[in-house]
Amino acid sequence: MEKTNPMSLRKMFVLGAAVVALGVAAGASFAQTPAQKATIDAAKAQGVVGEQADGYLGIRTSASDPAVQDAVTTTNAARARAYAASAAQAGTTPDVAGARMFESQLLPRITSGQWYRNAAGQWVQR
Repeated sequence: MEKTNPMSLRKMFVLGAAVVALGVAAGASFAQTPAQKATIDAAKAQGVVGEQADGYLGIRTSASDPAVQDAVTTTNAARARAYAASAAQAGTTPDVAGARMFESQLLPRITSGQWYRNAAGQWVQR
């Protein structure tokens, strides 16, 4: 049986706490305007936008409104900053922070009918 490194467990805990403290668990809406959040929520409901396994939003369809593209870009930039900050505190990478956020916070919140991109790169409807 492989022994768990207590330091790696500590880093995982710090990473999770840091991401939550940065507000990413609240939907990463801290850099969005209310209008951008509403735009993303509507786009998710229409199947245009979905969460991705890397912790970022993705645009599923090629014909998306410029307001949707802007809202996704704004949200993803805020998430990138949050993931970088939490990764630095935990001694890991922003990619790991984003993937962990997807698994622990974003995926469980995807409602029936919404789309997400899994780790294999496939769009899946819940």
